[in-house]
Amino acid sequence: MCSGRHLALAGVFLGLTAISRMACADDTVSVPIGPEGTFDLVFADDFKMPDLALNRWTTCYWWDNNGCTNLGNEELQWYMPQNVRVEDGHLVLTARPESVIGHEGRTFPYTSGMVTSGRYYEEELPDTRFSTIYGFFEMRAKIPSGQGLWPAFWLLPDNHTSKPEIDIMEVLGHRPNVLELHYHYKNSAGEKRSKGYETETDDLSKDWHVYGVEWSAEAITWYLDGEEVWRFEDEELISNVPMYLIINLAVGGNWPGDPDETTRFPAELKVDYVRVWQRSSQ
Repeated sequence: MCSGRHLALAGVFLGLTAISRMACADDTVSVPIGPEGTFDLVFADDFKMPDLALNRWTTCYWWDNNGCTNLGNEELQWYMPQNVRVEDGHLVLTARPESVIGHEGRTFPYTSGMVTSGRYYEEELPDTRFSTIYGFFEMRAKIPSGQGLWPAFWLLPDNHTSKPEIDIMEVLGHRPNVLELHYHYKNSAGEKRSKGYETETDDLSKDWHVYGVEWSAEAITWYLDGEEVWRFEDEELISNVPMYLIINLAVGGNWPGDPDETTRFPAELKVDYVRVWQRSSQ
């Protein structure tokens, strides 16, 4: 199995082809869906084990304190490890309407699940389970629909800062036929800026789909089911710091709004696999 802790260290010192052979020999070898070229697999999880691989994933943001949430978005869920499970070869993140006491004694009306390949605040930088500079990031998933639901697949810097941020996939549950793609960064003056794109498609909650992004020094290019959707090409603004993966199912918040009587719970975000490749030329 692909060891994220080894990859985080080896990525600094070893050639990427060597990393692929060393850490990923037991994983399904495949190629990215969409981009052309030769790639080496550097991280993979097909969720074939009976439990979540804790050497690859954590179940909260780095500020975990018996659970976590994102107060900056005013989200309504409290992420808990029991809302994360592996079942029938899939990672399953489940959102439920249940009250729980979270940050500073605040009551959250929903629980949900998330995973990251990062680390917790008490862990040191080498303990990041997996992070990398550049690559092709891919997830095959089946998302839920419903007012107030917000599934996402994204990248953050492993130095525990909030920018830059590459959002590979975001969907608002009340419009599951719209794929949201965003890049959040700081300009040369240190000011927060965002670029985004949305594209209408079939209802993404009706079937499994493959979401991917290629991040290089020249461009960030988004894919849906192997088809290029959007690209960002301002080289001066493209991140060049190591970033780790996040998959989460948020509930409520400033952007999606609150669930209502039409929202069906429990809601599940199912993930078939997650894979990361590096171009062989790198």
